[in-house]
Amino acid sequence: MREEILCQAFAEVLGLESVGVDDDFFALGGHSLLAVRLVEWLRVRGVSVSVRALFETPTAVGLAAVAGAVSVVVPENLIPDGAQVITPEMLPLVELTEAEVQTVLGTVEGGAANVADIYPLAPLQEGIFFHHLLADGGQDAYVLPMVLEFDGRSRLDGFLSALQQVIDRHDVFRTSVVWQGLREPVQVVWRSAALPVTEVTLAADAADPAAELVASVGLSMDLGRAPLLDLHITEASDGRWLGLLRTHHLVQDHTTLEVVLGEIQAVLEDRIEDLPEPLPFREFVAQARAALDAGEHEEYFRELLGDVQEPTTAFGVSDVHGDGSKVVRTSLPVDAELAVRLREAARRLGASPATVMHVAWSRVLAVVSGRDDVVFGTLLFGRMNAGAGSDRVPGLFINTLPVRVRTGELNALDAVAAMRGQLAGLLEHEHAPLALAQRASAVPADESLFNSLFNYRHITNGGHQGADESGADRGSGFDGVRPLFARERTNYPLSVSIDDDGHGFGLVVDAVGSIDPQAVVAMLHTVVGHLVSALEDGLDGGGAQVPLSAVGVLDAAELDQVLRQWNDTGAPVSRGTLPELFAAQVARTPDVPAVVFEGGSVSYAELDARANRLARYLSGLGVGAESVVALCLPRGVDVIVAMLAVSKAGAAYLPIDPEYPAERIAFMLTDARVAVLVRTEDVLLDGLPAGLVRMVTLDDPQVAAEVSAMSDDAFSVSQLLDHSAYMIYTSGSTGVPKGVVVTHAGLGSLVASQSRRFAIGEGSRVLQFASVGFDAASAEIFVSLCSGASLVVAPARELLPGAGLSGVVARFGVTHVTLPPAVLAVLEPEDLGSVT
Repeated sequence: MREEILCQAFAEVLGLESVGVDDDFFALGGHSLLAVRLVEWLRVRGVSVSVRALFETPTAVGLAAVAGAVSVVVPENLIPDGAQVITPEMLPLVELTEAEVQTVLGTVEGGAANVADIYPLAPLQEGIFFHHLLADGGQDAYVLPMVLEFDGRSRLDGFLSALQQVIDRHDVFRTSVVWQGLREPVQVVWRSAALPVTEVTLAADAADPAAELVASVGLSMDLGRAPLLDLHITEASDGRWLGLLRTHHLVQDHTTLEVVLGEIQAVLEDRIEDLPEPLPFREFVAQARAALDAGEHEEYFRELLGDVQEPTTAFGVSDVHGDGSKVVRTSLPVDAELAVRLREAARRLGASPATVMHVAWSRVLAVVSGRDDVVFGTLLFGRMNAGAGSDRVPGLFINTLPVRVRTGELNALDAVAAMRGQLAGLLEHEHAPLALAQRASAVPADESLFNSLFNYRHITNGGHQGADESGADRGSGFDGVRPLFARERTNYPLSVSIDDDGHGFGLVVDAVGSIDPQAVVAMLHTVVGHLVSALEDGLDGGGAQVPLSAVGVLDAAELDQVLRQWNDTGAPVSRGTLPELFAAQVARTPDVPAVVFEGGSVSYAELDARANRLARYLSGLGVGAESVVALCLPRGVDVIVAMLAVSKAGAAYLPIDPEYPAERIAFMLTDARVAVLVRTEDVLLDGLPAGLVRMVTLDDPQVAAEVSAMSDDAFSVSQLLDHSAYMIYTSGSTGVPKGVVVTHAGLGSLVASQSRRFAIGEGSRVLQFASVGFDAASAEIFVSLCSGASLVVAPARELLPGAGLSGVVARFGVTHVTLPPAVLAVLEPEDLGSVT
């Protein structure tokens, strides 16, 4: 018998003639909105089903075999009609002292006689109320504006009368919030609350009267007075009137809006007697808060999020307390053919398109947050486990809760299966406070768990059916009334909505100014296509399962842009080896100071002559092409002369910091197969094995005399661009130091790119800051010497951060310097006053 009832329920809710016991509710076209209707249809007929069971076993035979949902017994409202006095004992849903009750009654016009009920906020109401307090009287992200145009004053008056009757019917609209002087905020249901109507005068020449009306009224609202909606009206041209209806999100989600509009229509058509008996919002509040007492939510979210230590912040935007006023929107329809394929893939997987879309967004989020374990908020309908009549009770039922996807561990098929299970489990906690989920994670309390919101919306009869924004493009359904503007905002910097009309899909992205919504929506569309292809391949068994992390986020054009266009950094480069580049610069600026130091300078011509003499000397020792010469010299002109000389002789130089330990120096000399080591007498190399390498001491009198006797005419051994210019060794912090060879072609490209990027040329003064043992030193030296600049050298003791470094910069008029962050951190801007 139960199976027959379930089959009948499936058929009636889905609009089908018949349904078999093994037919899948979601494969037949079911979704979350229809699931609510199904649960309510069955409840009325005495069959109780678990929402989670419906999502996990969505067939009649499966549902018939599982236990029903646990119902919550809601205590009755004990405030009698006509009560002149209200005591704490009359309030079974909230604990208040006598003094607190009096505080509450003091906020209500008419006092106790005008109070119908008092109870706490529902979980999501608490979060929205927090953001209201955060606005501190300013623009409230959760005041929902809608501008309607009426074709005459009589039409407007009829609408006002009908709206007041709807307010009179439903307690949630006659609600205010009281928090000052209380341990926790409460909502107070007034027996009578008149809709505030205010007439506004706009400038006669207003270009956009609807926008002007919204701007002039603003989006702040007093929550301490019922109802939490109001109307501002203004007369427009040709006898038309505009009305700005503002409703606070605390009392409305989109289903509520649909209920309100439907009831207004019924009143206008004189069908108010046909409307069902209104149900109290207190039933939902009691249902939503019941699980809090049982600790079920804490256990679920602790298991889901307990090891999450860092927030997932798309694009690094961490502010989740905005008012939504600077959000930019972009939308994109999913290709019709792809939409068909997506629905078919979901059907074959026994999942809903919503599940697949959640997985698609997780892949995009992993890319834009730089994480392979992501968390984002998903909007839940909130009416699955909300009790009797939840499909038609006005109020705020929706909720935002976290979803977690380990994108680096799952393949595409497994990700969809895991998401289906997670969403099914989450539905049983759809009324949990987001703050509770945040506390269950290991993310610091002052940081948000996520910064992006995902909203899957079912669209029926031209309107969204779910927790979403109502667009102004759909009709109001009232004769003589036309919607001009409607906008729902959020405090999140990035929100993604999927509009599902049963056939196609629309992608909508809202983002703050620092995030490009067009790029996000394009990535999401691309991922949907690649994900569907991966699912199809997995289902057809055509190959290995595609990891979710391998699903592409860029289409062909975007991939070309990233890989080719943005990397098309080719620029004219003077082709030449280091000796050739330096010789060309000497010819251009022979008398310009090449190296500047305390008490003097060396011109380009003088530096070239000294390098030519030393190059001839080294060549006579057998130094030549592809040999390596170690330079263990202190800062100064000598080390720069030696670098040029080694290069002119056709060899590669290996700079070695004299302060290195003997073992490290010995290792480098052996590993690089050094032919000659150049040093000065003050560089002590005690501890090196005897005979390890031939040494040349530049200030040895005999060596100095022999070098001086060499010709200073141009000298350079023929080399290829692919020949080694110099060697450098890594720090060895992860083990043994590793040698790296830099070619003449690479060094030439570095000179060209950095001199152009940093505008280094004749007249520039470049500080040689880095130790000669670091790669940065060669960049400093040769970008300067091959660009006509002057290289400033100073002893290491004068380059310490603070007065020493700032003094060198000031004395020599340094224009360019490369400093590590640790040094910059201790400097003041004036310490680098001459740097351009």
